[in-house]
Amino acid sequence: MKAVTHRSVIRVRYAETDQMKVVYYGRYFEYFEQARTDLLREQGLAYADLEREGIFLPVIEAHATYHRSASYDDRIVVESIVREVPAARIRIDYVVTKEGSDDVLAEGYTVHSFLNASTGRPTRAPRRLVEIFEKSLR
Repeated sequence: MKAVTHRSVIRVRYAETDQMKVVYYGRYFEYFEQARTDLLREQGLAYADLEREGIFLPVIEAHATYHRSASYDDRIVVESIVREVPAARIRIDYVVTKEGSDDVLAEGYTVHSFLNASTGRPTRAPRRLVEIFEKSLR
């Protein structure tokens, strides 16, 4: 099965850890956000471009499963994956590993709806975004 993927490398900052110097679980959703922003930018369409075109991408579903801990100053790799051409929604999967290792620290996904910024109503994915993913996935 074809997929569009991107790997983002992030160094864990002290402020992202809890008292045990382990990454606080909620921070993984911030890592997911960074990874999907990087993925879209690499595909030639930054979030800011979508917003200028009057499209918002709110998260309507999010999930994470935690397997191992990341700690302060670790370099983690967040792989973001899109497996289907978006229509009214886009699902992005994530796999988090420590740089230099295949051991999965966490994995999850987010689902985003496309909203017309001026009306706040659902809309279809912008044609330009659909074309980008059609080209890569077919």
